[in-house]
Amino acid sequence: MKPIRFALGLGLALAAAPALAQQAPAAPVTATSPDGTLRVTLTIDGDGRAAYAISRKDKPILAPSRLGFLFTDVAKIDRRLVVTGTEVRDADETWTQPWGEWASIRNRFRELKVHLKETSALARVFTVTFRLYEDGVGFRYEFPEQPNMARTNVAEELTEFAFAQDGTAWWKPAFLWNREEYLYNKTPLSAVGTADTPITIKLADGTHVALHEAALVDYSGMAVARSEGTTLRAALTPGAGEAKVRKQGAWTTPWRTLIVADDAAGLYHSHLMLNLNEPNKLGDVSWFKPGKFAGVWWNMIKGEWTWARGPRHGATTANVKRYIDFAAANGIAHVLVEGWNVGWDGDWFGNGNDMDFARPTEDFDVKALVAYGRQKGVRLIGHHETGGAASHYEKQFDKAFKFAADNGYMVVKTGYVTDAGQIERVDADGKTYREWHEGQWMSNHFIRVAEAAAKYKVAFDSHEPIKGTGLQRTYPNWVAREGMRGMEYNSWAGKNPPEHEANLVFTRMLEGPMDFTPGIVSLKGEKDSNILSTLAKQLALYVVIYSPVQMVADTPENYAKFPGPMKFIRDVPTDWQDSRVLNGEIGDFVTIARKQRGGEGWYIGAVGDEQERASAFKLDFLTPGKRYKAEIYRDGDQADYRTDRRHDIVIESRLVTSADTMNLRIAPGGGFAIRLVPVN
Repeated sequence: MKPIRFALGLGLALAAAPALAQQAPAAPVTATSPDGTLRVTLTIDGDGRAAYAISRKDKPILAPSRLGFLFTDVAKIDRRLVVTGTEVRDADETWTQPWGEWASIRNRFRELKVHLKETSALARVFTVTFRLYEDGVGFRYEFPEQPNMARTNVAEELTEFAFAQDGTAWWKPAFLWNREEYLYNKTPLSAVGTADTPITIKLADGTHVALHEAALVDYSGMAVARSEGTTLRAALTPGAGEAKVRKQGAWTTPWRTLIVADDAAGLYHSHLMLNLNEPNKLGDVSWFKPGKFAGVWWNMIKGEWTWARGPRHGATTANVKRYIDFAAANGIAHVLVEGWNVGWDGDWFGNGNDMDFARPTEDFDVKALVAYGRQKGVRLIGHHETGGAASHYEKQFDKAFKFAADNGYMVVKTGYVTDAGQIERVDADGKTYREWHEGQWMSNHFIRVAEAAAKYKVAFDSHEPIKGTGLQRTYPNWVAREGMRGMEYNSWAGKNPPEHEANLVFTRMLEGPMDFTPGIVSLKGEKDSNILSTLAKQLALYVVIYSPVQMVADTPENYAKFPGPMKFIRDVPTDWQDSRVLNGEIGDFVTIARKQRGGEGWYIGAVGDEQERASAFKLDFLTPGKRYKAEIYRDGDQADYRTDRRHDIVIESRLVTSADTMNLRIAPGGGFAIRLVPVN
């Protein structure tokens, strides 16, 4: 369905007034979402400062919040603004995802454009565009080409988010050395420091809000910093130079987004961020098929194998053949291999200039392995670890992705292991700069990766990435990313706490797919340390933490010890027709149901925190009149992540219908997984 567009004729055409110390406040400009739930109001005060406010069901969400910019070389845009006109249009369309958590997405919104002009000598003009949905608002700045902004050097945005009440916030710190890989803080909103987005807030009246951004292209990533009270202000990621963003001619910012819902489940169900991105630019991507992958990986994470060549090198022909055999026996489509290429020897952390992504080591016979895998229906996934040498990687794009395509790789995994602010960029003159992971240059780098990979029909899964902002809609070969503390942290000291995944669903997972690398059935990390999880929870993660390329992350030897749980891992799909959060509270517990794409089966996963909990939910999403066999993998009655009963699991089945309700125990550190298969 094509968008329906029409003007509502607000017809504000205010003549630019002469510069005055004080001007009469302009009449507010306002618009509501198509259903009337959300309202945006833009005002100009007596100093000519522009501010916007958002209300939901006539209750304020954001009090008047400032708009504007600081620049490195010219006067700021802040005061002496007038509204010169407005435009409103409605749109309602439905589009289809080639893969995802939902097969189809409805995109229904009302758009308000407010045109602004300075009455000062520079007379700069810009537009603030709002899109109002039933479940949130996105807005962005749009600057046309104009004489006084031929070149623009942004020092900072003055965009504010002045929340109208306090609440509880879940947030992780921004601009620290370990990129985005920090645990979430839970504090009052009024105690937030400098936070990466998305930041999720439960306001005092119970309203849930997720603040983030969409379509981060050719711009610096936005964090937020509390200025006073419950007001947050945009804080752009630094660049290698004085300006955080450099532009020429016409330009726009990413969308600043607020998802607003009654409860945590409503946040997850929103499609706001995807809808604010441009449609697919790559054309037919049917060559990408979602699926699972095993990997020569966990033994490296545990310190038993090495990425570098030597006596404990993991990426050998013999080891990879064993993993191919395991994958083939369990219907797993891919095997990831890390450490397969030249460049891993020595100190590669933050120093990836020796990496060669088309040159295997002498003990990794790629041709023989590709042929062996082809006989068994298994493809390889190569790892492109840049060590932060992003320009060095770009120089190899063509040969790297050609090598991948020539050897049948459908997916590569990219990595940028280095400190924040230490991505290496080399300009055309050979001068070296250090860029932040989420700066403007890196936002463009990842688009270049997507385009270079697509040329050879290769998808990629990025680790140590820029944050997710819905660009998988525009570049659907960007199939997953890490961007948070994944399973690897459970191997090391400072493990992820049991609440971690229940936090992720309503924070990090609002960004899009995450390569969390689940399925450590041994529940063991380095030095035989215990993972803070039950066995049933490891199965639940295949449903709860979404990715179209899910890893079967433990070793073949460990899976052989758990044939019952391994059946669920074999059965669970990675592509979905529909997804529903059945219940949940941020950081406490969540239960998610997903319907497989191209079939009638449903899968349910639930995870909790450190407490024992119960999850009660209706099965009314099932087809009425059908009976389903529910294959249940739940925590045993004595299961507990803190004891030697963490492996206790009960595997049972029962017949259910859409009229039934289920109520299952979640052990401390536990969860459950269910497969629902129609039987008539």
